[in-house]
Amino acid sequence: MSLVEPGDTGTVGPVSVKRAKRSYAMLRTVGALVLREMSTSYGRKPGGYIWAIIQPLGTILVLAFAFSLLQKTPSLGTSFVLFKATGLLMFQMFRSIQRMVSASLSYSSALLVYPGVTWIDAVFARFLLNGMVSVLVAVLILSGDIVIEQLWLIYDWVLIVEAVALTLLLALGIGMLTCYLSERFEIFNNIWNMFTTPLMLSSGVLYLYDGLPKFAKDVLWYNPLVHVIGMMRAGFYSTYHPQYLSATFVMLCGLVPLVLGLLLLRRHHRDLLTR
Repeated sequence: MSLVEPGDTGTVGPVSVKRAKRSYAMLRTVGALVLREMSTSYGRKPGGYIWAIIQPLGTILVLAFAFSLLQKTPSLGTSFVLFKATGLLMFQMFRSIQRMVSASLSYSSALLVYPGVTWIDAVFARFLLNGMVSVLVAVLILSGDIVIEQLWLIYDWVLIVEAVALTLLLALGIGMLTCYLSERFEIFNNIWNMFTTPLMLSSGVLYLYDGLPKFAKDVLWYNPLVHVIGMMRAGFYSTYHPQYLSATFVMLCGLVPLVLGLLLLRRHHRDLLTR
């Protein structure tokens, strides 16, 4: 008994097979690029992945010690380390992933001459690896501090996961757009670095947004990192209920540059690689 309906030309099967093969080929390519990224970005440095933990941990400890000399208690809770970590780790997650995604084309330009490697493979591989590393580092540092200081917390896992997911989306979106802009305009990186240098001070890493004057709140509300850091802290501190958070605003700040970056890179990636 035939399973092919009358009038069926038999083209659906081959097309589906081709799409499946294309998907598997992309997975293999991305996997190979991730392994290359692991060996070049971390494998050649003394200490390798240990530095991915030591660098943010060292910054957190220095900030916590400095502020403990200026204040009797942190703005939330009793641990200076946890308060700084919940802010700094989200900020560094965004900054490191955005920088890696932004440099995807220049980093993998030698491999993009091969027909089996596409620009989207290079971007996604860098995002995937650095996203996993950033999340793992955050988990290790936060859980380690909680265990060492014997902190008893009531977690809101929905807010914590939402904060991490929105930070990843924001980093990918802005990284995608800056990837195009940095390759198209040589001066863009200088302008971007100048613009983002004070970003840590304006993102609520060192303080609570709620304690700022009204005119400062009105300006800093439009910094999406203020929202994700507030969500992260609300997830760890059950007594903290910020009213200014807007997940919709952060999603727009991530999705709009993501779509623009995808469209621009799809149209102009060949021109950028030959510059």
